Amino acid sequence: MSTELILASVIFVAIGLILVGVFALTRFIGPKNENPKIKNTVYESGVSNPVGGTNIRFSVKFYLVAISFLLFDVEIIFMFPWAINILELGYAGLFKMFIFMGLLFAGLIYIYKKKALSWD
Repeated sequence: MSTELILASVIFVAIGLILVGVFALTRFIGPKNENPKIKNTVYESGVSNPVGGTNIRFSVKFYLVAISFLLFDVEIIFMFPWAINILELGYAGLFKMFIFMGLLFAGLIYIYKKKALSWD
């Protein structure tokens, strides 16, 4: 076995033992739950006694907007490295990015036609 592999294994095991030790130590040092009834009560945004039920149904449009936001937000992850390496990618990279942006634009048109962005 190589010394690097042995060293990596020892470090891995040491970190695991340290984590187990820290978790075991917090059991003794950490705060105790003397009153579980108060700890398990509802507390939401500074309000101890919320008004209304918790079974409120949200419109599906909230989820559509959230998914659309994620879709168009994640595109930046692909566009930033492309912008950094645009000279190395050449015309092939430019063509591929036009295809990518075209697909995103088609998705935006689809969302717009389905009226997912209108709040009636």
